[in-house]
Amino acid sequence: MTTLRTDRLSFTGDDAADRLLVSDPLALLIGFALDQQVPLQKAFSGPLELSRRIGGLDAKRIATMDPDALDTAFRTPPALHRFPGNMAKRVRELSVYLVEHYDGDASRIWREATDGADLHARLLALPGFGPMKAETLVAILGKRLGLAPVGWEAFVPDHMTLGDVDGPEALRRYQDWKRGMKAEKRAAEQA
Repeated sequence: MTTLRTDRLSFTGDDAADRLLVSDPLALLIGFALDQQVPLQKAFSGPLELSRRIGGLDAKRIATMDPDALDTAFRTPPALHRFPGNMAKRVRELSVYLVEHYDGDASRIWREATDGADLHARLLALPGFGPMKAETLVAILGKRLGLAPVGWEAFVPDHMTLGDVDGPEALRRYQDWKRGMKAEKRAAEQA
């Protein structure tokens, strides 16, 4: 049995939300699904609030939930995301995929991966996951949680990621770095 390296991911500033990201693999994946066009803290706090609103996180239940009820859970003030309807659909699609491919057990993605390449491919296959999310999740699984299979290091970016965040100060550095990267990209696009 694998012993986790940490009992929380310091992404939200809310101890319960940060612990849920480690204790519930589905919560971690939902956090990644929500991590777009909202602050990092909002995205990764979303799984805990969704769990509270629907009575727990279970991929099989979410996959078969009435779409309007899930939409309502996302829209109830304060909304779980800037685009609650779209994110409710994405979380449902992610849950359906997990049920179809992993019998609803999100941890099987990394537990059953044969090596880093297999893990990376499994993450890329998830609805709404592109290379950046897949590589960042590999970094978290390897660096923070100790759950990545052999060869995972080859699929981690050579720049800072959430996998390097081990506390509030590291989160601040990461967010400063990310803002700087976005500003450089905008400046280059305008030039």
